[in-house]
Amino acid sequence: MSELFGASPADVVFDDMVDKRRTLHRHPELAFAEHETTAMIRSHMASLGVPEVLRTTKTGGIFAFDGGRPGHSVVLRGDIDGLPVQEDQARPVHSEVEGVMHACGHDVHVASMLGAASLLASRREELPGRYIFLFQPAEEALCGAKRMLEGGALSVMEGARLVGFHVTSQAPLGYVALRSGIAMSEANSLRITLSGPGGHGAQPSAQGDVIRAAAALVGRLGEVAAGLRYEEVDCVCTAGTVHAGTAVNVVPTTARVTGTLRTFTENQHEEALVRLQDLCDRIGDEQGVHVELEVPEHTRAVVNDAEATAIVEAEASVVLGPDHVLRMPPATPSDDVSEFLRHLPGCYFFVGGAPADGSGSMHHSPTFRVEDESLRVGASVLARSALALATS
Repeated sequence: MSELFGASPADVVFDDMVDKRRTLHRHPELAFAEHETTAMIRSHMASLGVPEVLRTTKTGGIFAFDGGRPGHSVVLRGDIDGLPVQEDQARPVHSEVEGVMHACGHDVHVASMLGAASLLASRREELPGRYIFLFQPAEEALCGAKRMLEGGALSVMEGARLVGFHVTSQAPLGYVALRSGIAMSEANSLRITLSGPGGHGAQPSAQGDVIRAAAALVGRLGEVAAGLRYEEVDCVCTAGTVHAGTAVNVVPTTARVTGTLRTFTENQHEEALVRLQDLCDRIGDEQGVHVELEVPEHTRAVVNDAEATAIVEAEASVVLGPDHVLRMPPATPSDDVSEFLRHLPGCYFFVGGAPADGSGSMHHSPTFRVEDESLRVGASVLARSALALATS
């Protein structure tokens, strides 16, 4: 069936994908507030005659069509939310929403999914199987996939395999990276609340100062993951926010530290949580404060199916050439596509998007950037892989 699409099928929808990606980039939305993004998705899918088959969350959606020939069901998954990051306004295409940015490339994911949907829907009578387009909210909150699953998403995915990708500024444009087995880490969000007596800033005390205790805690979070490795990749535990205080001369009664813990195996996960609780207890004893640890959100490691990964690797090699398809080590970032991959065999791969001038920066930073050309690769590999998975 590969003759249905050339090596770069997304060429015919590239300009439309670029327009949509730039619109999305100018109007990013946070987790579960992706209303304009969802409106664009629904409008585009309706224009293709692809119905929404199930609505499990207010934002995002699940759309599907049947091909004209027998075959397997395939889920194409993309996440849609932005991040609370202020983008550099000097760029010609930048976020117009104060304090919100597509700082992880989800605008690329949405536009590529819409492009792949256009390609597949245009040949639907010739295609085998069923094609399910899963636009997922709230990936950055680590809970969007779980909300969709709780809403019954699997009921329209019986017997399906899944394919999806994440664009990356850490790989060159024109490359795909993937691996079978554990591909991305397990993640816990952390919320640590420190409580003390408070007091006057003019009369500091070595004990009971929650700001001093929070600083000590943040400085030692690295101990939680020290020595925990998977295939030479270190587990990590880091802080993301620190909140404390109301005035310059008041020692506050509470402080809060939030962050994430990234591990790869269940044993590492259990060990790290024990270490983290022990660290919190020790900080509390040493600093004379009460420390409460909460783990509000959790998503498992991304585990790719070997057979599905081999199929995606073969299709990516057609699009880019085998020398541009890389076997990657495990990645410390996480993605809650893992919650779907617990139920559906599939492959979640990476598409390089780094600007040639090195201006892409790290994900989640105000200067993060990936090239529009990554859309062509992402949509082409998605469409070809979906067809191959439906056929095999």
